[in-house]
Amino acid sequence: MSRLMFTQLLLCGFLYVRVDGSRLRQEDFPPRIVEHPSDVIVSKGEPTTLNCKAEGRPTPTIEWYKDGERVETDKDDPRSHRMLLPSGSLFFLRIVHGRRSKPDEGSYVCVARNYLGEAVSRNASLEVALLRDDFRQNPTDVVVAAGEPAILECQPPRGHPEPTIYWKKDKVRIDDKEERISIRGGKLMISNTRKSDAGMYTCVGTNMVGERDSDPAELTVFERPTFLRRPINQVVLEEESVEFRCQVQGDPQPTVRWKKDDADLPRGRYDIKDDYTLRIKKAMSTDEGTFMCIAENRVGKVEASATLTVRARPVGK
Repeated sequence: MSRLMFTQLLLCGFLYVRVDGSRLRQEDFPPRIVEHPSDVIVSKGEPTTLNCKAEGRPTPTIEWYKDGERVETDKDDPRSHRMLLPSGSLFFLRIVHGRRSKPDEGSYVCVARNYLGEAVSRNASLEVALLRDDFRQNPTDVVVAAGEPAILECQPPRGHPEPTIYWKKDKVRIDDKEERISIRGGKLMISNTRKSDAGMYTCVGTNMVGERDSDPAELTVFERPTFLRRPINQVVLEEESVEFRCQVQGDPQPTVRWKKDDADLPRGRYDIKDDYTLRIKKAMSTDEGTFMCIAENRVGKVEASATLTVRARPVGK
């Protein structure tokens, strides 16, 4: 027998002897992780699974560790809410989470072992989702004039994952694809407002835990005063009657007042009718001047003026 053949036979013999002296199969190999657990965010009370799969011969045993401490499963206590599945994954019947006790939240690894060694998975975090009740900022009532932009703003409750926001008008979700409407962060912006935009608006914060509604806020869309009829310039003879007409519209209904030459009207000289018509029973030369109709509400003000010329009557007539 050659020295080379002897060396090969000797090497093969070692492959069939375990360290402890018992026989070893040539195909045995140490564990390796073939599926690592992934980070997960889950709501309190909900089930979840941390996956782990390992290969090895003989088949490895799998244990889990959280923050460096071995995890107790149903294999240790049948009453446990954590179950070690045949695949090696860790299944939670429900996530337990309280203000003082957070037994399930943390950083996990799975460890696969056989007599040839062990393999450790990558870390995976289990985080418990949260959505508090109170909004950090509730929207407030807004009053605008038609045509102006309106902005309503809120900040949702604290949560994990960070809540996203949508808005409701009169309890119906707003379609932010409409050209005049945009939602950025907690801001709802409506350009070129219309009367139909008026209503009750609610900000909704949402994540995987659920939804929270803000306090409602009212958007009021008023209309600036506009003239339906303006006063016109007039020329009359002394002692003739004169009427300056002024008709306006707006929301809320505008108040209307008159001025003469930028001063308040003298009392008793001029008669203002219910429809805001200014009447002079018998015109005098001292009535000459510029009369101004002023209409005003909480979102706007308009003015229109007309002149009065009073001429003396022809002599002998």
